[in-house]
Amino acid sequence: MNIKLLTLGLAMSFLNSQAQNIPLYIGTYTEGTSEGIYKLEFNPSTGELSNLQLAEAIQNPSFITYSPNKRYLYAVSESLGGSVSSFKIQENGQLQFLNKVDSNGKGPCHISLNRQGNKAVVSNYGGGSASIYSIARDGKLNEASQIFDYNTMDRKSHAHSAQFFRDELFVADLGMNALYQYKLKNDNYELALPEIVKMEGNPGPRHFAMTKTGQFIYIINEYGSSVTSVKKTDTGFEQIDYDSTLDESYEGKNSCADIHLSKNELYLYGSNRGENSIVVYKRNKLDGTIEKIQTMSVHGDWPRNFTLDPTGKFLLVANQRSHNITVFRIDAPTGKLTFLTEVKVPSPVCLLF
Repeated sequence: MNIKLLTLGLAMSFLNSQAQNIPLYIGTYTEGTSEGIYKLEFNPSTGELSNLQLAEAIQNPSFITYSPNKRYLYAVSESLGGSVSSFKIQENGQLQFLNKVDSNGKGPCHISLNRQGNKAVVSNYGGGSASIYSIARDGKLNEASQIFDYNTMDRKSHAHSAQFFRDELFVADLGMNALYQYKLKNDNYELALPEIVKMEGNPGPRHFAMTKTGQFIYIINEYGSSVTSVKKTDTGFEQIDYDSTLDESYEGKNSCADIHLSKNELYLYGSNRGENSIVVYKRNKLDGTIEKIQTMSVHGDWPRNFTLDPTGKFLLVANQRSHNITVFRIDAPTGKLTFLTEVKVPSPVCLLF
């Protein structure tokens, strides 16, 4: 009887551990052994990753995102003839292809949706453009309704990321050294500011993180290895801080990649490719300024995208060149990182919970 109870207890424990796992989708580059979008199971209690599976074969899905209800997944295909695809997420976690549309520019590298889930914006790095799409109720993408071409006779654009915020749209252009602001009018986005703040030198704004209220924006600069902190004012925007992402002792080459705020917005994280680190800042919630408190090795090579898990207790890094995803525990009182574990995945560049 005791043996039966013990066996039942172990079985229940195993089932509970399996039930609490949540899916992590991984976008990759497919020039090597990768075949497309992969899926792992993540244990939010322990930080463990397991059960690697190919979710969908697709060329160079370098950035992926969910619909707000998480019923659909959207992926760019970063290639010369760029495209954007929509998928329905099945009960087993596999992806059912719905449709594909033109990205209207070479090298699409980022996609995001608005809160309603009825519009998407794609940034085309190679083409120097951003495209707006409406999304049908069945999750399919319509052809682009607006295309913004940022190239000029004198300079090549590299649009790298974009985010909706209420009736606004912000686009980071690494090539033109600007963060654009658009406002929605009559179901179209119109340019409100060609640059929200003047970017001195050529830092190369790549990605950005916004506070929930939209009052503060933190821009990570690929060329400048820096973070530009911006505050929204009654008349526009103003720069309030500019901080290096690198440790003072580091002297090699570096290219910044991604940036995220902690759940409580007390800490800010950024990724360094070259130094191969995650920089941690403590954030002043009153005035928005930041202070560097940690430089943590990613235990890999070329950290591109990273993400925080839904609990806010773990940070996961996609290391493109070392073909691994590393997991770090976040210390709640300090925001600092401790390395936990890693798992091998071919050329990971985007992580999606």
